[in-house]
Amino acid sequence: MQWNAWGDPVLAKPLSAGIRSLLNQALGIDATDIAQPEIEQVRLRPSALAPADRSGMGAIVGAEHLVVDDRGRLLRAGGKSTLDLLRRKDFGVQDAPDAVLLPGSEQEVAELLGYCADHSIAVVPFGGGTSVVGGLDPLRGDFKAVVTLDLRRLDELHALDAVSWEAELGAGLTGPQAEQLLGERGFSLGHFPQSFRFATIGGFAATRSSGQDSAGYGRFDDMVRGVRAVTPAGILDVGRAPASAAGPDLRHLLLGSEGTFGVITRVRVRVHPVPESTRYEAWSFPDFATGAEALRAVVQTGTGPTVIRLSDEAETGVNLATTEQIGEQQITGGCLAITAFEGTEAHVASRHAETRELLAARGGTSLGEQPARDWEHGRFNAPYLRDALLAAGALCETLETATNWSNLAAVKTAVTAALTDSLAESGTAALVLCHISHVYPTGASLYFTVVAAQRGNPIEQWRTAKAAASEAMMRSGATITHHHAVGADHRPWMRDEVGELGVEVLRAVKATLDPAGILNPGKLIP
Repeated sequence: MQWNAWGDPVLAKPLSAGIRSLLNQALGIDATDIAQPEIEQVRLRPSALAPADRSGMGAIVGAEHLVVDDRGRLLRAGGKSTLDLLRRKDFGVQDAPDAVLLPGSEQEVAELLGYCADHSIAVVPFGGGTSVVGGLDPLRGDFKAVVTLDLRRLDELHALDAVSWEAELGAGLTGPQAEQLLGERGFSLGHFPQSFRFATIGGFAATRSSGQDSAGYGRFDDMVRGVRAVTPAGILDVGRAPASAAGPDLRHLLLGSEGTFGVITRVRVRVHPVPESTRYEAWSFPDFATGAEALRAVVQTGTGPTVIRLSDEAETGVNLATTEQIGEQQITGGCLAITAFEGTEAHVASRHAETRELLAARGGTSLGEQPARDWEHGRFNAPYLRDALLAAGALCETLETATNWSNLAAVKTAVTAALTDSLAESGTAALVLCHISHVYPTGASLYFTVVAAQRGNPIEQWRTAKAAASEAMMRSGATITHHHAVGADHRPWMRDEVGELGVEVLRAVKATLDPAGILNPGKLIP
């Protein structure tokens, strides 16, 4: 990952003529690149880690696995939200962890946590660095130092049960690494969030990630059969059987815990054989309401697409779903829907036929397979566009929520209005795009993309707009986050989400597993 942008610099793309024209006509942005520091110009706060602590932790992981140079610290200075990237553009002094540690075993993780608890050092677990909610901010709080625990060395396929279709994966494996190791044995996990190329198995579990194939394979927490985590109080290893009535399911103390309760080291997941067949079909609907009703019919009937998603009129109009041609052409005057089906040839054919019949009967017009293939080809590349937009003076970010089908239109309207009004107060028009990204029998997730002109202090400009959108979600009965997690950014709304007693329960768990409070302070728990 680049230190000041998303992903692989080889895949970065300049803004096309169509996008530049759209920015100028819709938002008054002249798209002149803004000066930003080179990595050699970045100034970090000096490391606060005492020499004795550096020596003590180096003795646990080995000196070669303790990083204190500025480049190594800068690479783990946060995640990849718009706020993170705007901070990286600051010519002033920037925050970073005081050191980076790369443990190679659970034993080393346990010893490091013990050392940090005894010496008042905060610990931020780090996987792929893709958080977009401040989940990796190196917050020191009242501790004398803060270190990042980079888990990339925990990268093994520990076990594969080809009979039960289960695999035990190291938390440091990235999405592509896991798929490669499983694919060599004829299996796949099938979890493909937009962060897939960089995010890790441990990160998927810690944030309750949801992949783009969730209609077929479920969210990541649906796939998890067992979780193992090292906590300052000991090792928590939960999940024994496919189903159990042995009290509350303790797996869910760790799923979504964001590194505040323990460091996830292994995850046992449901896998499936590599699909033998895949079919694609794109659809057009006259408007978002009609398309949403069609998607509801599909999921409530249970026809079983692997992927199903719907772009609204604005997102369709700028062609955001097929990222290679954004701003270049309009696919349809209505709303674009994408479907894909994986499995055996016979199963794919039957599910496709039933879904196709439902969509056509509810106002859909088939566009053939090419737009769906175009979406799949570019589905991991949208964050690269944000990098170019930020550099050109645009403000660009995403946010998401979920609600019941009966409340979907009201939530979409409320969040869109909150973003538009807040950004208008800052002196810019806003382009607010939306799509249904994940579906359930009772509701769906709404995923918003926002583009506006940077005005004044863009960090405060976006914080204000995001707060307005978050308040709109809470007022309209939606969740503060469907799959981006809580981190520091959504933490102010956790009381609204779970209630005061719910917060006390989270605090009680924290006090039991992490008595000194060293794990990822300032995240998740109010």
